[in-house]
Amino acid sequence: MRDDRVIDAMAAVPREEFVPPELADQACDDRALPVGSGQTISQPFMVAIMTSAAAVRPTDRVLEVGTGTGYQAAILARLARTVVTVERIPALAVSATERLRRLGFTNIEVHLALEKHLGWPDCAPYDVIVVAAGSPGVPMELVGQLAVGGRLVIPVGDDSRQNLVLVRKAADGSWTPTGLGPCAFVPLIGPGAWDEDRAR
Repeated sequence: MRDDRVIDAMAAVPREEFVPPELADQACDDRALPVGSGQTISQPFMVAIMTSAAAVRPTDRVLEVGTGTGYQAAILARLARTVVTVERIPALAVSATERLRRLGFTNIEVHLALEKHLGWPDCAPYDVIVVAAGSPGVPMELVGQLAVGGRLVIPVGDDSRQNLVLVRKAADGSWTPTGLGPCAFVPLIGPGAWDEDRAR
């Protein structure tokens, strides 16, 4: 389904600013690209699918898990009130913070991930959580950080191939998963997901 708000947000965010300089000529390609530290910037089509599935509203508070270079956070920030994004690799967190500030984003907070937690519990609950890494299952800690009526979009499967899943949280705390199709992401590292060995 066409989502004009997502299309407009992606058109307004220059992907070439979020890839390594030597890959700038490939920034418009519809594919994932390496960004260092064993991480990638997601394929634009996948970013669009995940963002559309999350149904981000202008009043929403959004959590992104896996900042990378900050591209997905920038798209989300054009749609939401605030974005909290968490990155486990210090160099990427620092460079994303500088990049997003330079590009004029004032509604994004970048945090270095906590070893004992997934996400960022201090600012919960969130209306939307978008996870840019694959998990063996839906982490209960992230469901716990989701507001009633909130949406969680996460790749679920093994460490090389997953299925994109949309989770909706009901008023009684229960949640319902909906499969959105196959995808491939780097492993999600942390409690309730994969351990550090998967990142090596």
